[in-house]
Amino acid sequence: MFYVYVLYSFKFDRYYVGMTERLKERLSEHNQGNTKSTKAFVPWIIVHQEVFETRLLARSREKYLKSAAGRRWRKKHIRPRGATE
Repeated sequence: MFYVYVLYSFKFDRYYVGMTERLKERLSEHNQGNTKSTKAFVPWIIVHQEVFETRLLARSREKYLKSAAGRRWRKKHIRPRGATE
């Protein structure tokens, strides 16, 4: 199984989209600062996840969520708990 996930940093009001086979371990890597693109914005929480059968399907969804249309979709559908409008 492959996961596409969206992380959120309350501290910096920032989102990150990624893909992995090991969701819990990957979140831990992000929060330990082991990922160059996210280490400056720790801590992260998972605010959205989707499961796919193949890497190809997951990668396609990840690319969409990182696109302009995907960012619009995320803004409309994904909100961290405790966030206000």
